[in-house]
Amino acid sequence: MDRQQVDQINVIPLVDVMLVLLVIVLTTATFISTGQIPVNLAKAKSVSDRKDVPLVITLTSEGHLFLNDKPIPDDGLPAALGEESRDAAVVVRADKVTVLERFVALVDEVRGLGFQQVSLEVIRL
Repeated sequence: MDRQQVDQINVIPLVDVMLVLLVIVLTTATFISTGQIPVNLAKAKSVSDRKDVPLVITLTSEGHLFLNDKPIPDDGLPAALGEESRDAAVVVRADKVTVLERFVALVDEVRGLGFQQVSLEVIRL
């Protein structure tokens, strides 16, 4: 019996392992990048890219408020923002089905507490 010498490396198992690792990394990255509170954000054509870490106020479709993913009781926003610097940027994440009146009241309340840099988080189209 004459044996042929193998002069190529079989890369198929390597590719299989790498694809599985890629799927695991991408799946984990999507869970990390999204917030813990599910909010269906509105869409806009222009989005600002801020580099500093802002205070994030989330307004859910049910009307619940969260400050940096921590729940805020009704009428508890002044107490929650009381010890924060008034120069800090505030980003409001509001569900797109939120009543406009509730959103405007929230932004007015934040501005009334002395915060001037209030912006809305949206998804770019």
